[in-house]
Amino acid sequence: MMDRLLALGLGGLGLAALCCFTPLLPWLLGILGLSGALGYVYRDDVLLAVLAGFLILTGYALWRRRRTK
Repeated sequence: MMDRLLALGLGGLGLAALCCFTPLLPWLLGILGLSGALGYVYRDDVLLAVLAGFLILTGYALWRRRRTK
């Protein structure tokens, strides 16, 4: 369970960081046909909040892993 939580946190953190610092998100949404949602999602307040959430999730998973050992 903890390994899946850590994998989810690290995967989401990597994807959020890529979308935050590169123009990956407009291409992804364009490919998926969701380019209409681009104005709502591709904003710093949304992307940075998602990045912070995955960072907290990763920290929590690492803390639980260290605590159980």
